[in-house]
Amino acid sequence: MATRDPRWVLKDRPSFALIIGLVLTGICALVSFSFDVFNGAPVQFFIALALALAPVPLLLAAVLALDRMEPEPRSNLIFAFAWGAGVAVLVAGVINSLNLHYIIDTAQLSEASARNIAATFGAPVVEETMKGLVLLGLLRFRRAELDGPTDGVIYASMVGLGFAMSENVSYYLGALSTSGVKGLAVTVVLRGILSPLAHPLFTSMIGVGVAYAAQRSGPERVSYVLAGWSGAMILHGLWNGLASYGGFPGLVVAYLVLLVVLVVLIGVVFRDRRRIVALIQRYLPPYEPTKLVTRADVYMLSAFSRRRQARQWARAYGGKRGVRAMRDYQLAATELGLLHERAARHMVDEHDFHEEQRALLECMSTARADFPVPSMHTRSVARGSPPPGYAPGAPGAPG
Repeated sequence: MATRDPRWVLKDRPSFALIIGLVLTGICALVSFSFDVFNGAPVQFFIALALALAPVPLLLAAVLALDRMEPEPRSNLIFAFAWGAGVAVLVAGVINSLNLHYIIDTAQLSEASARNIAATFGAPVVEETMKGLVLLGLLRFRRAELDGPTDGVIYASMVGLGFAMSENVSYYLGALSTSGVKGLAVTVVLRGILSPLAHPLFTSMIGVGVAYAAQRSGPERVSYVLAGWSGAMILHGLWNGLASYGGFPGLVVAYLVLLVVLVVLIGVVFRDRRRIVALIQRYLPPYEPTKLVTRADVYMLSAFSRRRQARQWARAYGGKRGVRAMRDYQLAATELGLLHERAARHMVDEHDFHEEQRALLECMSTARADFPVPSMHTRSVARGSPPPGYAPGAPGAPG
């Protein structure tokens, strides 16, 4: 590994491959949208597009709220969303259409019956495969970014949100064209309000499986990926099947299933947070002799509320520069704990470990040098006591 900028972990420069990938996904999204324009009036398309886009900021905020302890690179998140909205939707749409025509022609079924079969047994396989490919790409090329199941859920949710947004355009346009405003309203309620997280939840099964695979080596990695993939397809097929064949009772059961999955995934995320806190508490105290970590720092880093308190303190006394330094320190310190875990799991060799360790420590040193120190507390800080407001309740903190 080449020597890196001490702040490499905080930078997110787009690579040439990322730019090419975003161009490709953008072209696919435009092609997919062009089909929708051709199938309906342009005015109807823009109405459908606006309705599909409306909940996206809120949904993205909800997903990214889970990603606060160790935020993922923005470029990776953007690419995952773009893949779902572009490549996955376009390819899945083409294959699903071909499957539908094949079922109609070979089984001599009505279009409605063929759609139900395709939705229940064909679409889950095709759509989860297309969405899951970006997660496999992360496992192959960005394995170090998958530090736990939370990361898998985040990336899966991003690709799922992108897919759902583009897919909703087609559904809204179809409802408006065939059933008018009333049909559009019903579809918006069902897809945009009552089940906006359906696709993210389906694909999160793959995300969790891929994340567990990233933490392991050997043949068992394949088992985790296959288990996640199977779970995603089964959950997706169950949702579509209950909606297609179960009527209103089936729809109620489908929503209950999604609710259970959502609760379980939230539990997985909170358990993963406790794991990261345990890593910080285990691996950072030995760095106290470097003066880059104190007991107050470990205490502050061990809870979201105390991290937020520290950023508020840094902003109050140091403005934008102070709060940026605090964010940099918190991220680099968290990454240092995760780096030790990767080393313990033999996911990084000794040379790479020391290179990344040095870069993270330099990053922490740079950030710490920019911490604001109120003049009235200069002496106490020099003695190693955290200033009031930095980490209330920490060892050595003023009472």
